Amino acid sequence: MFVFKNAWKSVVRNKGRNILIAIIVAIIAAAATIGLSIRQAADSARTTGLENTSVTAQISVNREKLIAAAQSSGSNSTRPDFSAIRTALTSKSLSLADYETYAKASTVPTSTYYTETSSVSKTDSFQPVSTTDTSSSSSSGSSSSTNSTQQGGTERDRGGMGGGFGAEETQTGDFKLVGFSSDTAVKHATNGTFTMTSGKVFGYTSASNNDVIISKPLADFNKVAVGDTISVTNPYDTAKTISLKVVGIYKNSTDTTSTNNGPQQSNSSDPSNAIYTSVSTLKALGLDTSSQVTTTDSSGTSTKSSAAQLSFSYVLGSKNDYTTFTKDVKKAGLSSDYTVSSADVEEYESSLLPLNNLAKFALTLLIVVLAVGGVVLIVLSLFNVRERKYEVGVLTAMGVKKAKVATQFAIELLIVTMIGLGLGAAAGAAASVPVSNQLLASQVSQQESQTASQEAQFGRGVNAGAPGSSTTGRSNSANGSGTGTSGRAAAPAQGTGNPFRTRAVNYISSINTTVSISVVGQLLLIGLGLTLISALVGVIFVMRYEPLQILADRS
Repeated sequence: MFVFKNAWKSVVRNKGRNILIAIIVAIIAAAATIGLSIRQAADSARTTGLENTSVTAQISVNREKLIAAAQSSGSNSTRPDFSAIRTALTSKSLSLADYETYAKASTVPTSTYYTETSSVSKTDSFQPVSTTDTSSSSSSGSSSSTNSTQQGGTERDRGGMGGGFGAEETQTGDFKLVGFSSDTAVKHATNGTFTMTSGKVFGYTSASNNDVIISKPLADFNKVAVGDTISVTNPYDTAKTISLKVVGIYKNSTDTTSTNNGPQQSNSSDPSNAIYTSVSTLKALGLDTSSQVTTTDSSGTSTKSSAAQLSFSYVLGSKNDYTTFTKDVKKAGLSSDYTVSSADVEEYESSLLPLNNLAKFALTLLIVVLAVGGVVLIVLSLFNVRERKYEVGVLTAMGVKKAKVATQFAIELLIVTMIGLGLGAAAGAAASVPVSNQLLASQVSQQESQTASQEAQFGRGVNAGAPGSSTTGRSNSANGSGTGTSGRAAAPAQGTGNPFRTRAVNYISSINTTVSISVVGQLLLIGLGLTLISALVGVIFVMRYEPLQILADRS
């Protein structure tokens, strides 16, 4: 009790020095509160941002690994062994049954949808939207002159590609014929969302076989109305004419106009030439993934492959379910030749980039502040002990043990530190939200500028304001979880016919950095740590002092 009374009297008696120490500790505490709050908000955003949001996942072939393995096992020739590479990729293609097997292996609720993409060719009565003159071409020979490269696995909500590598490499036809498994698959059409201008969407059972919907530009180009029947041909056997009934006409929600002026341009790559139907229709036409066709490349080599390209997606309830699903499919036998990915997770992690950068900055600031503050407190504690050397000598000469004297100095510093810590925590809590959001806004602006600079290097800023150009904007919002969304920066668009089209990424640029019990606990640990380190210096000097020598020097 004697030690505590003396410590309190010393704190009151030496007001100037203790006020200075309290101010320094308050500054450290305020900076630490802001830094810890930012890091807590970042951790909360990473762990809970997709907690109650559905996540779409895909299983895709790990092409880089397979290509590298095929090349390393081939000859030492500088020329790539294309045949070996194609064989390696084809052998790893997953079938529809494989995808459904992995869905059943999931221990978390999982729904699925998929599309099968094939193609059909024009006839004299039904032509693709094109700027080139195709009226003189007959139905028997027109389709074989057009080879459209299919880009697989790069579009949002596209899954692993089934049906063989050949179907993905080259595919003849003037129209892309897309078969959907359900309304969910239609909602995630690779050309983006669309609205019906007339008619209705097809059904998915055999009763709706050969029912299709076409785009309004394609309908206007051919003067086709709902209820009309259009004629196309099988691109792999142009002698086969296919009759399709138009039950609806749709319009893409975004402008996906594509110009096909040159002879090398593909009509089927134009979103306006996409014909939508059901998977059941493709199966009935022999153009689904289970149907085999023979294609011939420019060198005359024939290759058997699937008539369609499969895109399979899994819908999971949250990011945690996605993580569990990834583990489940690997346990079910999915080898390292495949990867599980999610565009939703990747996009959300991209939106956290400014917040993550700010969290790193906050950690650096916290370390610097604690290091500088700790050094300053040690120096002040050292001067305090040296100035009170005579007091130490008197107390020890009276019989007070050195350990108690050292304890008194530690308690004095602890009292002052806790007062400064409380003041600093209150100030930091009040300033954390505006300061954090201001710093985060700066990070978002920096990220947007970096993105704009990258786009400018590729000429994407040339057609500013044109369809597909990037847009930026801000809207402030925050929620109880400590995060908000704001800011838009350009990112490559996916699922459109325009390769330069950009899609906005919503950066998190508004956070509610509330001071939680966790932050308070960390602040207390910081205060105790600074007190112990600073007091340790005083203890060392007190233990070194000899009371008689101190009194003799004083006299």
